[in-house]
Amino acid sequence: MDETNVEPALRSTTAPRRWLTPGVGGVGAASFFSDSGHEIATAVLPSFLTSVLHGSAAALGLIEGFADALTGIAKLFGGPLANDPGRRRRLATGGYLGTALATGAIGLATAVWQVGVLRAAAWASRGIRSPARDALLASIAPPHAYGRAYGLERAGDNLGAVVGPLLAGGLVAWIGVRPTIYVAFVPGILAALAIGVAAREARHRRAEDGSRARPRFAWRALHQAGVVRALLPIALFEFGNVATTLLILRATQLLTAAGHGVAAATSLAIVIYAAHNAFGSAVALGGGRWVDRSGPVVPFALGGVLYVLAYLGFAVGVGTWWWLLISFTLAGSGIGLAETAQSALFARLLPDHLRGSGFGLLGGVQALGDIVATAVVGVLYSVVSPAAGFAYAAGWMAASAVAVIVSQQLRLRTS
Repeated sequence: MDETNVEPALRSTTAPRRWLTPGVGGVGAASFFSDSGHEIATAVLPSFLTSVLHGSAAALGLIEGFADALTGIAKLFGGPLANDPGRRRRLATGGYLGTALATGAIGLATAVWQVGVLRAAAWASRGIRSPARDALLASIAPPHAYGRAYGLERAGDNLGAVVGPLLAGGLVAWIGVRPTIYVAFVPGILAALAIGVAAREARHRRAEDGSRARPRFAWRALHQAGVVRALLPIALFEFGNVATTLLILRATQLLTAAGHGVAAATSLAIVIYAAHNAFGSAVALGGGRWVDRSGPVVPFALGGVLYVLAYLGFAVGVGTWWWLLISFTLAGSGIGLAETAQSALFARLLPDHLRGSGFGLLGGVQALGDIVATAVVGVLYSVVSPAAGFAYAAGWMAASAVAVIVSQQLRLRTS
């Protein structure tokens, strides 16, 4: 993680303009609504697949694994397409709309394979829109407030992950499983409308300069901008960033072992997980201000340290609700800081015509790291012990915190 090209741009800002514009707010609202919608579907998908369509747990794992992998690929290849400002606006709007349509259509499925196709389409749309959304946000937010802008976007995403499952629980009890998936379409459409506000603002700003960018990866230009050095600690972080489903599983098992019934343990674990997302939302907002004041290095490093503490909490194996709540909130705080710092860094580091490729590469590294981390920790969890799995993940997080500090010190010595 490097800040080589950051300071001059910040020093040149003499009269900071207002950062919270309708467009910036629209990006945050889009993340909130979209995440609320697909989290509604995600929360009921296991029951829909196994109870309604009579599929297996293996089918669910295959569908989710393929969809997650496709998201990473879509981010990587969608990045160069988002280098052009006009194309990025269309990709962002179309991506949110595609996610909404495909997610709601899962409720129409009558066979497991249809769920797989629709889930893949929704997650591909989600992946291809991400670099476009992030580049779009960088084009409308002022450089002195990138941390706050991306903190708001991350806060909206995490808050949606709180609201979505809670809505799903109430809707299932009220209207049933299949109709609940239909309802997931509604917040997705609201997300497409919200990102449209940001796209219109970006189009008005774009009228001031008329250059266009070709859809290319531009590896050499990215390397010269310092992306490779910036990605090293990020990659280390992502290799320790396991799926939250493993955290929920660990909490459920510990609560059950402590004497709670399976249903009570599951419900309590989900409520505690909601606190994880709520803390992630709040910390992303505050962390964004911190990034704007001091730069992304220390907030990112602290995010890794908080994850180390969280994973050690899960590894110890204490089955009391307050211990698990502390572990979940540490993890939520860690992701709130780290993701905000990552996005703000890339927005500062890259010129507009390279931001699509940069954010696409960042998204690809994040997705690959998360898949590998979850797979390896899952194997260690099952074959060795849960403590071994979380200790492994904590090691990567500690390495990322050390790497970003060392990288910053080396840059300062050579500058």
